[in-house]
Amino acid sequence: MAVADAWGRIVRWLSFYAPSTGSVLRTMADREDVVILEQEIGVELPDDLHEWWSVCGGTGNSAFAEIIPPFYTPHGPQGAMDAFRVQRKLWADAWDTPECGPEAGSAGNSYHPLWVPFAFDGLGDALVVDLRPGPQRGCVLEWDHERAEAHGPEWRSITEMLEQIATALEERSKVRHCRPETTTDGRIDWRTS
Repeated sequence: MAVADAWGRIVRWLSFYAPSTGSVLRTMADREDVVILEQEIGVELPDDLHEWWSVCGGTGNSAFAEIIPPFYTPHGPQGAMDAFRVQRKLWADAWDTPECGPEAGSAGNSYHPLWVPFAFDGLGDALVVDLRPGPQRGCVLEWDHERAEAHGPEWRSITEMLEQIATALEERSKVRHCRPETTTDGRIDWRTS
């Protein structure tokens, strides 16, 4: 329940300080979409991603809600599957032999078929859950599409990411290199420093 608790803290903060951002969030994902995504990828998703999608279904019509610093909007499972399919098509030539380390959390210079995109920036970059084997399975990587690379984990898990975001919002403190601000029209804006 750590994910649901952290997400609840985030949603409460958004409803008070950034209601325009909060208003585009879907409250939960369709469970069948999660099952279809797992079948397509061929591996089980981490429990904390299941839990998050049970309380957050991304945004309606892929609207921007840059909740994850510095500027990422969460996908629901359908959006994640669509983004995964785009990557599979773009990286078709290297899909079976990606230029990536074999273990979760290791760097990559091409998209790996065991990365599940769960957040987008609208410009092609993504946050992915790394489902490769190893002790860091389930960690969060940032995929840079222009450089075609991902480096070490940004967070060890979805749970850690959401807990750090919730705390940063409540305390107006930094998470990664960003501090939360709000705009006059009620949107969250992560300021880098």
